[in-house]
Order: sequence, then C-alpha cells, then structure tokens
Amino acid sequence: MTSIGTIPAVERRLTSILRRSIATVALAAVLGWTPLTSAHAETITDALASAYRYNPRLDAARATLRATDEEVARANSGYRPNITGSADVGYQNQEVKPGNTQTETHPRGYGVSAVQPLFRGFRTLNQVREAEATVRAGRETLRAVEQAVLLDVATAYMDVVRDTNILKLRENNVNVLTRELKATQERFNVGEVTRTDVAQAEARRAASISALDVARSNLKISRGTFERHVGHPPSNLVEPSTLDRRLPRSLEEGIAIAIRENPTIVVALYREQAQRHTVDRIWGELLPTVQLEATYNRRFDPSSTTDQTETSQLRGVLSVPIYTTGEVQARVRQAKHTHVGRIQEIEQSRADVQAIVVQAWSQLAAAKGQLESDNASVNAFRTALAGVREEERVGQRTLLDILNSEQELLNAEVNLTTTRRNIIVASYNVLASVGRLNIQELGAVSEVYDPNIHYYEVRRKWWGVSITDAKGRTEHHDFWNSRGREYHKEDPAPAPKKWATTTTAKPKK
Repeated sequence: MTSIGTIPAVERRLTSILRRSIATVALAAVLGWTPLTSAHAETITDALASAYRYNPRLDAARATLRATDEEVARANSGYRPNITGSADVGYQNQEVKPGNTQTETHPRGYGVSAVQPLFRGFRTLNQVREAEATVRAGRETLRAVEQAVLLDVATAYMDVVRDTNILKLRENNVNVLTRELKATQERFNVGEVTRTDVAQAEARRAASISALDVARSNLKISRGTFERHVGHPPSNLVEPSTLDRRLPRSLEEGIAIAIRENPTIVVALYREQAQRHTVDRIWGELLPTVQLEATYNRRFDPSSTTDQTETSQLRGVLSVPIYTTGEVQARVRQAKHTHVGRIQEIEQSRADVQAIVVQAWSQLAAAKGQLESDNASVNAFRTALAGVREEERVGQRTLLDILNSEQELLNAEVNLTTTRRNIIVASYNVLASVGRLNIQELGAVSEVYDPNIHYYEVRRKWWGVSITDAKGRTEHHDFWNSRGREYHKEDPAPAPKKWATTTTAKPKK
C-alpha cells in the first residue's frame, strides 16, 4: 500500500516527466524533427541513393539524353526508302464549239511512289557518326549532372549535420548561462557580487538566446535544402566518415585522373569529334547522288476517249551538282572554323579542370590542417575554463573572465563542427573534380541507370511515336534487323544504266 507521504513525490515526478515530454514535442514541431530510434538513422549513402532515384534534375537530364538518342534514329532514316500514296477525285465539263458538243467526265485515281536513296555523297554515313558522337557527349553531360546532384546532396547532408550539432551547442550554452545568471543573482542577494556582474550575466544570456534563434533558423534552411535535393525531410542523420580510401593519393594523380575521366573534358572531345563529321556531312552535298524511284498510278475516266489507264515506272536517277551559288562551300568553311573552335575548347577544358582539381585538393588539405588546430583549441579552452572557474572561487578571477572563457570554448566547438563538415564536403568535391563522383563508385545502389537500353531500342526503329506504355516501358521488336546488326550502305550501289517504263491503256467503250 502506498503511504500518503509518497503521493506528492510521485506527482512531482509525473509533472516533471510531462513537462519534458511537452518540451520535446514543442521543439520537434519548431524544428520539424521526427523522433526516430537509431535503427531508422539515415546515412549519407541512403541520401545519395534516394536522390539518384528521385531527383527531378537528374530525371530531366536522363530524358534529355533519351531525346538525344533519337538523333541517331533520324540519321539512320537516310538509308530507308520514302514511300507515299496519293488519291484524287474530280469533275470535268468540256464544251466544244462549233458543234456545241459537251462532254462530262469524272477523273479519279490513285498512285504509290517510292524513292530509295543509293548514294548521297556519304552524307547519311557522316550524319549517323555525328549523331553517335553527340549521344556520347550527351552521356557525359548526364554524368556531369549526376556529379552535381550528388555533390549538392552531400553538401546538404553535412549542412544539416553541422547545424544540428551547432544547435545542440547553443542550447547547452543557454542552459549554462541560465545557471550562471541564477547563481549570480543569488550571490548578489547576499552581497557577494555587484549589480554589474548581474548585468553582464544577463547580457551574455540574452546574446546566447539570440544566437540560439539564429541556429534554429539555419537548421530549418538546411533541412529545406536537404528535402529539395533528396526528396524527403532529413531524419536522424549520422555524421559520415571520411573518403580517404576513394580519393587520389596525391595532387598529381588527381590531375592525371581528371584529364582522362572528368566529364567536362570528355564532352569537349566528343563535341570535336561530332564537328569533324559535320564538316564531312556538309561536304557531301557537293558530291553526286544516286537514287532509285518507283511509281505506280491508276487513273479512271481520265478523258472522253479513255476508260482507265495504268502506269508503272522504275528508274534510276543520277544528280551531279555543278554550281550551288557558293552557299554549300560557305557552310563547309563555317563548319571548319567551328571545328577549330572545338579543338580550342578541349584545351580550355583541360586547363579549367586542372585548376578545379588544384582548388578542391587545396581546400581539403586546408580543412584537414584546420581540424588539428580546432581540436587543440577545444581541448585548450576546455582546460582554461576549468582553471578560470577554480581561480574565480578564490577571488583571482571575475565573473566576466568566466563568461569570456565560456564564449571562447563555444566558438572553438562551433569552429570544430564546421571544420568536420568542410572536410567531408571537400572530399566529395575532390571526387567530383576528378570525375569519379558517381553512384557506381560510391556503391549506394544495386541497380544503376543504363543509357544503352533506350539507345539500342530506338536507333533502328522504323516507326512509332509512343515512348511509354501502361507499365512505363516501350516494348518493340525491330522487324528490319531483329539480330541487332548494323545497317549501313558503306559501298553505294551503282546507278542503273537505263530505266524501265510500262504503260497500258484501255480504250473507252
């Protein structure tokens, strides 16, 4: 049986627990936190994987690449025939004078024509090669977007971790200063300190509360940025370890890797390759063309003396450009100048990437050096604060000395938290600068986006305008080449020496 004397104690404990619970819920509502256990901790790898799957900027870049894949399909269409059909119906009234004869007819008919290119001055071949180089450049552009998205996610993740730790430091500082103010007021009541000491404690606590409000605001901003990049609010983030084992061993090695793998440089290389094929494609307009034409027409009631006619024709056509007003030659020269510019863009990209690698590597080295200094500062200020407190008890220090020492320790701890964040972000920045910040290198997901799937689905597609079905995927069997072999007319067929034309006519009854 519970005694009467223990009831007030139980009530006080329940009241204290209820107040702490209400305070926790209120803080979670203000900061947008969701109480989670350690089993629900979200690592930086989880955040990167989520952004890789759902980030709209990355999805838009993939859609852009799929649109670029269609350039190859368009170029391959130059190898295929162009078939058209036509039909017409009309009314004709003819009067002949003198004689006053009048004839009415209803001419009508239909026809089919087909044109098969045989040789177009290698324009189709070079157009296909140009499109393929453009697709490869588009893949590197997608890789650059992926690097930018993953770097933004890593930065946002570490900003939330940093601002969360800073908020905890600010809250602890407010609690410490609140206790200092209460103790100073009690000592003032017994005459141990002056009103000045109380005012100093009040001022420091007020400044600390203001800094706490700023820390809360910064954390809200960081959480909003995280949700924008990742797709969901952060929950119970865990401070990650460094990426030293994935980084280059030296600056020189990093530059060598970047020259080979940085997407900015690779994009410039493929753009130069595409421009070379552009020059050849335009040059092909000055060469002869050969094509095979086939037509079939059937006319009903074409005249007053003929009931119907049927015409079929097959011929080979050779066209040789003699003079084209100089417009094609001007475009050839223009394309050559553009090609020279593409070559210079390669050199500029290499110089820019090298500078970016040096900058990223230097920032990482500086952050690592600063981490050692910050750790030493925190330990020194913590020891100094303990000593100042002891000296204040024996009258060798004042309350202001304690407040200054506490502020110095707080600043050192905030700097240490910021430096830890800078090291992780700088590590990811180094990976991005050398071209290895990708989902495969990080191992965040088991399945990655493969651009080859869509490319091989559409490059030899003959018809169809749908890009998705009910399941979100287009299923198509290429009837022309089900084995996936290349279809190029590398060696143009010779033009026929003569053409055949047959015409039959039936007299009107």
